[in-house]
Amino acid sequence: MTDATTDAILRAARERLAGSPRERLGDWAASRRLLGLGRAPRIVPVTDAWHVGVLLIGDDRVFATGEILRARHDAVRGFTAESQRARSDRAAAAHRGGFAEGEVVHLGWEELDAAAVDRGERSGILSLAAGVPHVRWSAGGATRPLADYLDDLLSLR
Repeated sequence: MTDATTDAILRAARERLAGSPRERLGDWAASRRLLGLGRAPRIVPVTDAWHVGVLLIGDDRVFATGEILRARHDAVRGFTAESQRARSDRAAAAHRGGFAEGEVVHLGWEELDAAAVDRGERSGILSLAAGVPHVRWSAGGATRPLADYLDDLLSLR
């Protein structure tokens, strides 16, 4: 890619992703009371994006991934760990919020600012190093040029 701005790199990725399936991002809905009773918590759809590694690339925005789960009906299940129970509760909240059974739901994502990166600021997992946009693809790992990262992942599709 000759134009090395973050926006240009993401635009090229969007062109390559055109026609590929997307996944939906969700967020917790404000709880309303119905007849004086509180409703069960819900995770509702916010937008959709292509899931590419640690990034969620939307039509005009980009996000860092958070928790990824699958929506499912609320059911009584036995769990050996409280964390499993909490994850199951979040999956049921997504189903109550309008996600289909088994649908992938992204929760806890973070919107990133590509323009800020091009100005030399850090935006979540994106940064500029030696004038080249980079992505931190793991919490403990080093950064990697964004264009190379996306090229590698998109070549696998």
